[in-house]
Amino acid sequence: MAPGTPDGRLAEELARVELVAVGDILMHQDVKTSAVQAGSLTELWKEVTPLFKQADIAFANLETPIAPRTGRPGRPFQFNAPEDLPAALKASGLTIVSTANNHAFDQGPKGLAETLERLEAAGLPAVGSGPTRALAEAPRILEVKGLRIAFLAFTDIFNVNLNQKAASPWVRSLDPAEAERAVAAARAQSDAVVVSIHWGAEYLHAPLPRQKDVARRLARAGADLILGHHPHVLQAVEVLETGPRRTVVAYSLGNFISNQDRMYRADLFPVAGGDSRDGVLFRCRFVKLKLADGSEPVRVEDARCEPLWTRNNWQERNAGKTKVRSIEVIPLSTTLAQAEGELDRLRAAEPMDKAKVVEQQEYLRTLYLRRARAAEILGAAVVVGGRP
Repeated sequence: MAPGTPDGRLAEELARVELVAVGDILMHQDVKTSAVQAGSLTELWKEVTPLFKQADIAFANLETPIAPRTGRPGRPFQFNAPEDLPAALKASGLTIVSTANNHAFDQGPKGLAETLERLEAAGLPAVGSGPTRALAEAPRILEVKGLRIAFLAFTDIFNVNLNQKAASPWVRSLDPAEAERAVAAARAQSDAVVVSIHWGAEYLHAPLPRQKDVARRLARAGADLILGHHPHVLQAVEVLETGPRRTVVAYSLGNFISNQDRMYRADLFPVAGGDSRDGVLFRCRFVKLKLADGSEPVRVEDARCEPLWTRNNWQERNAGKTKVRSIEVIPLSTTLAQAEGELDRLRAAEPMDKAKVVEQQEYLRTLYLRRARAAEILGAAVVVGGRP
């Protein structure tokens, strides 16, 4: 295979690795209730599971301890996930998670240690925290299809910072100068560097000047991909050019699963009222090329975003129409096609049930609104289906 390079030289493709990434996994009480009633946690995102499994690497931000043995039951703003979450994430195709975020110490140092033990037992690597400072700050290097891809993770925000002794459980904080050095060191021992950062302001769609500055610094230091999270809403994706390297920055991937904005209805609320139920499955590929001059660079290519939506039946349950709590993450592109087909079927039925047609039309309108909202924030050029 001989793809062209930006300067017109021919290149031979030596290796290709597909990566996908999603944002915050939030185990709110209703999310856990929904999983119990559905029969398993995997049911909550089963429509996204094939997208995880099609990739070589699948990343998420795990914004909850998993500490049923050493922690207390979860409560608002202080999370604790069920013990079966690591196995569910692994079975769904996730291959690495960040545990550097403001909820890492929700169950204290013992809870963090238990979380890491459970993730390790499930075969799901964590990056950004560790049983010691040295392990928390060590890069996780995944070797896939002949490429060495290094992961680093930092948090710019703590609810409570319980980092005390270097020999105790530790969560890596974001110091830009230290992060630059860490990226440069990881670059020296890998083909590509992915950086996860918990940063920004909650519910703000624009990255803060600090985010932009840190992204530029890490790009210059050698980062190929920066995956951001914490705002609970989407933020833009952009490409930074630093010499021959292109660094892709996804400033915020939004929530993957949560119970936020549960009361939103497109016919009752402005579109922004559902922003915390928007997520994205970010995709890209790392491609190793052999150029005419003999060099073998690895480049990030084909960055694009599949909008996700958290379907939540709070309105129906609150109105007494059902006793079942249902929270489910869906990919918009495939769900839209299915919803359009169902509307056609309802319209063709004899006799036609007008109430069901109207209900399906409203559901379809909601999905179109959410895709348009994602394209507006992320940038239509990178969103699957973002351009009509």
